[in-house]
Amino acid sequence: MTASAKKSQKSGLYIVIEGQDGTGKTTQVNLLAQYFADQGREVTTFDEPAGLPSTDAMRDIIKNKDLDLDGTTQLLLFTAARNELWKKKAEPVLARGGVVLTSRNWWSTLAYQGYGQGVKLEKIKQITRKLLPKHYVEPDKAVILVLSEKERIKRMQKRDQNSKKDTFESKPSEFQMKVNQGYETIASELKIPVVDASATIDEVHANICKNIINML
Repeated sequence: MTASAKKSQKSGLYIVIEGQDGTGKTTQVNLLAQYFADQGREVTTFDEPAGLPSTDAMRDIIKNKDLDLDGTTQLLLFTAARNELWKKKAEPVLARGGVVLTSRNWWSTLAYQGYGQGVKLEKIKQITRKLLPKHYVEPDKAVILVLSEKERIKRMQKRDQNSKKDTFESKPSEFQMKVNQGYETIASELKIPVVDASATIDEVHANICKNIINML
């Protein structure tokens, strides 16, 4: 076992899979979770902001398109949900040396509420850094999954046959393009690896492993 592998076995790992709706984040989180479980690691996963009864309730409010919430209100609700998830689901596992894998983190708010809805980026950064721990704000490892808008729409259309669009999925293409461009900027500024999600599930998983597992 390498020195880096020994180190990862001793300390908890917080890993984020980010990206726009339709990029396959949940599928990839589950595959990565299975990898770590096979290594004998304790693993917990959640899809922000869901994961607890309290945060599920907040999620229902945030994603209810009939409520038409202001972007700053969404920011505050997301931050509250993140605090609950981090304190009650993530920290106990990390303290035991386990692995926390999440689909999304606060970068989603930068992309959707910031670049998409026009909430000032500095406001999002200040509130997040003031109210949430540094380890949450700065994950150990992360990737951002990307798709062309054409491919993303095709995937969403297939998925939407059996589900109702939420407040963000129902927004027009102009908004979705802003979010996509936002993710590109976030990846560039924060030096987060970008993975092409148009490949097969196994190929995407392999590329994620190259950027996460092989770099631990």
